[in-house]
Amino acid sequence: MNRTVRSVATSLAIGFAMYFAARGIWWIEQPTAPLLMVAAIALFLVVVNVAILWGSAVEVRMPLWVALVSVVSSVVIPSLATHSLDPLIRTAPFATWYIGGLGLLGVVCMVRRRPIIAVLVLLALTASSSIHLGLLVALSLGLVGSIMWVAVAWLLVLFWDRAVRDTERLADIQQAVSAWHATQQVRQRERRLRTQFALAVAGPVLSRTVATHGVLDDAERLEARLAEGRLRDELRGADLLNDAVRDAIADARRAGVVVTVFDEGGLDDIGEERRAEIRDELAEVLRGAHADRLIIRASSDPRIAVTVVGRAASGSSRDDDAVDLWHEIPRDARRP
Repeated sequence: MNRTVRSVATSLAIGFAMYFAARGIWWIEQPTAPLLMVAAIALFLVVVNVAILWGSAVEVRMPLWVALVSVVSSVVIPSLATHSLDPLIRTAPFATWYIGGLGLLGVVCMVRRRPIIAVLVLLALTASSSIHLGLLVALSLGLVGSIMWVAVAWLLVLFWDRAVRDTERLADIQQAVSAWHATQQVRQRERRLRTQFALAVAGPVLSRTVATHGVLDDAERLEARLAEGRLRDELRGADLLNDAVRDAIADARRAGVVVTVFDEGGLDDIGEERRAEIRDELAEVLRGAHADRLIIRASSDPRIAVTVVGRAASGSSRDDDAVDLWHEIPRDARRP
């Protein structure tokens, strides 16, 4: 779409440039110095085509040297065209072609994001035409139209740039919404998996409890406590768990250890590869722990991802001597 608009605008600009050049060549009265008129037309065609085409495929903004050449040409072209004609015919339609032509050059400078250069071209055109023709005469012969063209071009560029920014912002919002929908789908899938896992873990125990009217032997009570613990772990800290961690926690609970898992978002901004390493390290720590109570916590600390604390059965939360285990797993992998 952008390329199509650019190609249409380029074609229109070149077409108008050829029109103004043809107006200058189609003189009714013979110029006193036709070579000056031809030089003015040739210079105009070269400058306006360079301004339109040079670097436009790479960048919309006009190169600085082209812009400066345009300003200089807007001073030279009216002088060449005017001095090629007798003073009596300098207001003829073919003689004032440069007013519309330099107005077109100002439009090109504006469209190619050189607004200051476009204003300088208009000022040079106004000064030159006022000197050679008189300000009121120049205004009546097309100077007002050239100024209006540049003003309209400035408004169109302003609205176009704003539309482009709004489109880019809308595209960013659409991408964010798509990412949010994808995240929600992933979370829904995770919730379904956790629900299926909960049914798989708790289903047999609940069925046995209902069948026996709550009368369970010691082994069944142990399995019920293990199922309850696994369900709590899945709800409180699913990101910390893999098969090795689940097995290590289950073995610790069978040995009478009280295990508590908390996840406060400690792994949210960690890559999946590092998460796997953290879970493997956590499983090794749990297998080697000998405390009566284990607390596993994943926090949002900038350095530490997971903390494992082991306490003795008689220790309180304020008794530092009761800590049997303190292990911190950093967010970043340890360097060898």
